[in-house]
Amino acid sequence: MTNFTRVSEFILLGFRGGPGIQMLLFLIFLFLYVIAVVGNFGMIIIIRMDAHLHTPMYAFLQSLSFLDICYSSTIAPRALINCLKQDHTISFSGCATQFFFLSLFGTTEAFLLAAMAYDRFIAICNPLLYSVSMSHWVCGLLVSGSYSWGAVNAVTQTTMTFTLTFCGSNEINDFFCDVPPLLSLSCSDTFINQLVLLALCGSIIVSTFLTVFVSYIYIISTILKIRTVQGRQKAFSTCASHLIGVCLFFGTVFFMYAQPSAVSSMEQSKVVSIFYTIVIPMLNPLIYSLRNKDVKQALKRSKQRFCS
Repeated sequence: MTNFTRVSEFILLGFRGGPGIQMLLFLIFLFLYVIAVVGNFGMIIIIRMDAHLHTPMYAFLQSLSFLDICYSSTIAPRALINCLKQDHTISFSGCATQFFFLSLFGTTEAFLLAAMAYDRFIAICNPLLYSVSMSHWVCGLLVSGSYSWGAVNAVTQTTMTFTLTFCGSNEINDFFCDVPPLLSLSCSDTFINQLVLLALCGSIIVSTFLTVFVSYIYIISTILKIRTVQGRQKAFSTCASHLIGVCLFFGTVFFMYAQPSAVSSMEQSKVVSIFYTIVIPMLNPLIYSLRNKDVKQALKRSKQRFCS
């Protein structure tokens, strides 16, 4: 038998560079994180305060804003701390906790975006049945179901990953705990883990993406059948923001996890990781507010109430 020392902590290497580069990264991360938190909190407050937005569509959007706050808060604080100090260690339990919440919120957001696509499908393709098919009870069921599937994936991935044996090197070539670099550090046989990862994550990504894709095929075909230009523009405006958000989210997920490892590089993966963990949560409230007439009107009403 070979003697080895079990890993009790990991080192997040993050981005290369001296103190000047690290300070610049700190300022960039801080700016993105503050905008993400303020913007998403703002969306939640506006939706909760304005009675005109108490509909299933905005209930989903409120849930998305909450998820974006949680998702970016899982990554950004640790990244900010590591930019300011030379000690980039994270405990074994801390890494497992970060990994769990990253899996939970990321998976939940994928299912929530699929639920939002279904909501837009009902609203545009079957508007007369919308109040029945998308009641508050159904909306709550879809949101809770998204969290349930997120929890299933998070528990499965975290349990399987952190019951492996880690020995030798403990350096994670990233700025957060993600499954590919963790599996590469393990001295256990990771074949089953990789198989489960491919099956579980693949089924989640494919099922949610297909739900969105099929929904928008019906949505676009229905919009094209509308005779007036104004009618087509009004119908498309109700789903344009969501379509942009979906393209950003699934585009980065496919780029991150679907391309061959030989094509990608670790530095490239880190940049993409910043995009889908911090930049997208920052962009979502801007996308859903700037391109949404109802939200802009709610902002005007809130401003009038505040100034009066």
